[in-house]
Amino acid sequence: MKFSNRVDVALPADTLFEQLTDIPALERAAMKKGVVMRRLDSLAEKGAGLSWDVGFRLRGKPRQMVIDVTRYDAPVRIDYSGISSGFEVTLVLEFTALAPRRSRMATLFEIKPRTLGGRLLLQSARLGRANLDRRYDERIKSFLRDLESRAA
Repeated sequence: MKFSNRVDVALPADTLFEQLTDIPALERAAMKKGVVMRRLDSLAEKGAGLSWDVGFRLRGKPRQMVIDVTRYDAPVRIDYSGISSGFEVTLVLEFTALAPRRSRMATLFEIKPRTLGGRLLLQSARLGRANLDRRYDERIKSFLRDLESRAA
């Protein structure tokens, strides 16, 4: 199942990229939402190879996932991949400069089942696909608007 969108942002592309790759800030924001993150790598620099063991609750059940940065092309693109017991996920963020103070972020989120249970969960989610598309789009836009307001 794939989700994608494009959002224009009132920030330069390099600033937007830096904010979305500010690892300590992302870890703090995740912890505020009840997500437990533990670094698995020992890299000092941002780049491909960063890795986390992530624990969170989804639909009332505790879940675990290992998330890796698989591609890091500053300030143009960053790819994440994750694997859990039931799913494989991929997130691609691409940044395009539109003007000196405007940019566009394109996202692609793909989730693939690894088990029969995962396949059944995704099949039932497909029934509400329009609602999931709308919620995905709204969440990305809301997150980027928050980044804009903090940068202003």
